[in-house]
Amino acid sequence: MNLVVRNQPQPAPMKLTITPVAGSGSKEPVPSRYALRVGDIDVMVISDGVLPLPTAMLAHNADPVARAAWLHDMFLPQDAFDWPLNAVALRSGKQTILVDAGLGLDPDLHLPRAGQLLQRLAAAGIDLPSVTDIVLTHMHMDHVGGLLIDGVKQRLRPDLRIHVAAAEVAFWKAPDFSRTQMPNGFPDALRATAKRFLAVYRRNLCTFGDEVEVAPGVIARRTGGHTPGHSVVQLTSNGERLTFAGDAVFPVSFEQPDWHNGFEHDPEEATRVRVRLLREVAATGEPLVATHLPFPSIGRVAVDGDVFRWVPAYWDY
Repeated sequence: MNLVVRNQPQPAPMKLTITPVAGSGSKEPVPSRYALRVGDIDVMVISDGVLPLPTAMLAHNADPVARAAWLHDMFLPQDAFDWPLNAVALRSGKQTILVDAGLGLDPDLHLPRAGQLLQRLAAAGIDLPSVTDIVLTHMHMDHVGGLLIDGVKQRLRPDLRIHVAAAEVAFWKAPDFSRTQMPNGFPDALRATAKRFLAVYRRNLCTFGDEVEVAPGVIARRTGGHTPGHSVVQLTSNGERLTFAGDAVFPVSFEQPDWHNGFEHDPEEATRVRVRLLREVAATGEPLVATHLPFPSIGRVAVDGDVFRWVPAYWDY
């Protein structure tokens, strides 16, 4: 799959600064949650913030010239990219389900623009004691860290069910980072966070093999690839569908699905998973949501030759 490198000049990426309107009382002028329905299932995409990372992590196997051209054509900076962090809250039947839990607030990470999920859940009227189930797409720290914030476990229900693939739990007992391409310090931070999470929440874990129905119309399905137990969450209700892809899909994945992400523990398998998933949602026409697509990350996928095309949804105000 080749990327055409365009030679025509383009303006440098712009940094937009948004100032709250005087007297509005708003501390958050940029929207951080977006609600929709899938049949009888209430869905809310909630931003945990953004995580600045080197752009090489978007595609460490790509020709640097091709990667630079992609960033240029997308009006993005060449050095660091603000990775969006999205989680999803669901209501199906009598269950309130959180899919992933954000990065958390570890001061040693020095990431003040991330770790916003808990206060944004509260602002959306979702109290932690009301959460009956949590589904983890995988156990990287930007998906479980929010559960390790001081005082969070005490506010959660004692009978909270945390659904995660058995293969994921097994992997983090002795994780292999030999095929990842991460900045220094990240492997150690990921190991430490996963180890702490398992120690704190082991009694709440509900592990599954290939898939599990968490609530009516809410199925977690293991895909592997990104991590051995990486899973997606598929919603089906009254003939409507939606897939939350976790880390199976990134902004580059539509035009360049074979570009390897630095956090992928098995890059070749992650590519196969990605292509298979994109073909599936393109065939059904259902909305796709993913952790690291720009908020609110809701859109559809079209086949474009031998690659794909991302079609963001029009917001329903």
